[in-house]
Amino acid sequence: MRFIKYQALGNDYIVLEPGQVKPEALPQTVIRLCDRHYGAGSDGILWGPLPDESAAFGLRIFNPDGSEAEKSGNGLRIFARYLYDRGLVQDQPFTVHTPGGVVQITVRPGGSLVKVDMGRVRFDSRLVPVTGPDRQVLGESLVLGSKNLNISAVTLGNPHCVVLLEEISGSLAHELGPLLERHPMFPRRTNVQLLKVLDRGNIRIEIWERGAGYTLASGSSACAAAAVAYRLNYCDRLITVHMPGGKLSVTLSADFDASLEGPVEPVYEGIWLA
Repeated sequence: MRFIKYQALGNDYIVLEPGQVKPEALPQTVIRLCDRHYGAGSDGILWGPLPDESAAFGLRIFNPDGSEAEKSGNGLRIFARYLYDRGLVQDQPFTVHTPGGVVQITVRPGGSLVKVDMGRVRFDSRLVPVTGPDRQVLGESLVLGSKNLNISAVTLGNPHCVVLLEEISGSLAHELGPLLERHPMFPRRTNVQLLKVLDRGNIRIEIWERGAGYTLASGSSACAAAAVAYRLNYCDRLITVHMPGGKLSVTLSADFDASLEGPVEPVYEGIWLA
């Protein structure tokens, strides 16, 4: 089975073309292929391109645990670079349909930078979803063990819980991430971002991804955290998001439409013999 691996700020995905795996076998194949000891090792699988009536290309995104993600900013940028490398797109905008909605993507000349229009960030508890009464989930208090956390919840087609803190670290993401991912208030689980505001144009985040765990970078997480920082008036609309793997640029409209731009690199291609 042939595959190719890319990385975007240390967030790595394997692109697997349809026809090599039967759909019913995908979850177990994903688990084995993503394993960093027994497989190729990856933060997820991009299964495409798929035929789609609503966009130029269809894409399904799988987490390392075999579950399916609705949307991934880094995954979409990697998929776009893959299409560019194959000569299926050039540097004009094109569309990709994911379970989290249709996005528009532009690969910059040369392919090293990719911009994704991620769609609108929404704070409605019904859409995220978050349990309890219908509300905008902004700056709520959540007691988790001995900690009283300030959380906000948003969706870009996939759920996010943003925790505003004065100091953040990878070890704290490992501590809080699994607890928040599966907290009862998030019936579909959630991605988690620990957010520290640096100034009006810069934030830093640590990331725990639903179904993947601790991650060096995430495009949708960058957009979610930036949107919360802007909505709470800590930042302006153009925000540089600093992550352990590197930086992404996020631009927000007045209506919270989010776009992100950042680098993508091919890593290797191979044949999986298992």
